[in-house]
Amino acid sequence: MKKVLSVILLCAMMCIMLSSCGGETLTLKVYNWGEYISEGAEGSYYTVKEFEKWYQKEYGKKVRVIYDTFNSNEDMYSKISAGAVSYDIAIPSDYMIARMISEGMLEKIDFSNIPNYSTLNDSFKGLYYDPTNEYSVPYTYGIVGVIYDANQVDESDANGWDILWNPKYSGGILQYNNPRDAFGTAMYKLGIDVNTTDKAEWDRAAEELKAQYPLVYSLVMDEIYNLMETGEAKVGSYYAGDYFTMLDAQSENVDLRFYYPEPTNYYVDAMVILKGSENKELAECFINFMMSRDAAVANAEYTYYASPYEVVYTDEEYLEDLGEETIDILYPPIDNFAEQYNKYAYRNLPVEMLDYINTLWEKVKIN
Repeated sequence: MKKVLSVILLCAMMCIMLSSCGGETLTLKVYNWGEYISEGAEGSYYTVKEFEKWYQKEYGKKVRVIYDTFNSNEDMYSKISAGAVSYDIAIPSDYMIARMISEGMLEKIDFSNIPNYSTLNDSFKGLYYDPTNEYSVPYTYGIVGVIYDANQVDESDANGWDILWNPKYSGGILQYNNPRDAFGTAMYKLGIDVNTTDKAEWDRAAEELKAQYPLVYSLVMDEIYNLMETGEAKVGSYYAGDYFTMLDAQSENVDLRFYYPEPTNYYVDAMVILKGSENKELAECFINFMMSRDAAVANAEYTYYASPYEVVYTDEEYLEDLGEETIDILYPPIDNFAEQYNKYAYRNLPVEMLDYINTLWEKVKIN
C-alpha cells in the first residue's frame, strides 16, 4: 500500500513540475458572428490557432482562445447585459456598439498595443458609433442586399424590396429573425427613416410586416445559408458577403443571384473589448493580430466580407482571386460608401424606443 501511495505521490509531483515548466496558459474569450472568421477548412488558414501559435512564439506564453458565436446583435447584447455570458472580445455591428458605449459596457482600447491600426483606411475612422475612435476597431463593412433563386424567381421581379412581399413567392420568402433588420426591410420599402423616433412610423412598418407574415417561410439568421443553398427557400435579404458563401455551396438545381435594393442598409462590424475583460492586453494583441496581413486576408477570403484594411484590398493576389464581378459587389468606391453609410446606417435609438420596437416585433410574430 505504501508503495502504491509512493508511486501516486511521485506522479503528482511530476505533474506539478511539468505544469510549472510549461507555464500558465492564458485564456481569451471571443464572441463573434457565425461563419465570420477563417476556420482552417480544407487546410486553409486557421486564424484562432495561428494566433495561439504566434503568441507563444512572440511572448513565450501559451494562450487558449475560447471562441463562441451569436446569431444577432440583439441576442449578443441581451446575453452580455444580463451577465449570462462573459467574454473579452465581441464583434457587434455599429448601432449596437453605440448602445454598448452609452451604457458603459466597453473598455477603452490602448492603441499602443495595436500598431497594425495604421492599415485602417481613414474613411472608417470617426464614424458616428465611435466618433473619438476609443472603443472599437472596424473588422468588416458592407451593404445589405436581396438573394434569390433565379430558377424560382422571375428576373423581372428582382428589384427593390417589393419582392419580399410578392404573393407569387408565398411560402418561399425568408425574413430576418431580429427586429432591427426585419423592420429595416419594411421601412426601406415604405421610404421611412430607419432611425426615426416617431412611433407612428414604426407602427406603419409593423403593419407592413404583418401583411408579409403569411407569405414568409421562416424567420432566419444563419439558417438562411442552408435554405437558400438547397432551394428550399426562394428569396431573402441578407448581407452581401454571405451571398458568395451561399453561391459556392449551392445545389445543382439552384441558381442564386444578388442585387442591392435602393435604399438599403450600410453597416460596419467592429471589434470591441468588453467591460471587465480579465485579459485586456491580450485582447488588444488579438485585435492587432486580426489586422495583420495573413490573418486579415484569410478572414476576408473566408467570409467574403469587405475589409476596411488597406493591407487587404490592395493585395493583388486577393483581388485576382475575387474576380471583377465579386469586387464590384463587395467594394464600391469607399468615398461613396461613407456617404451612403452616413445616410442609411442604423443608429443607436433611445432605450424606450427600442422597448417599443421589441413589443411591436412580438406582436408581429404572434400575428
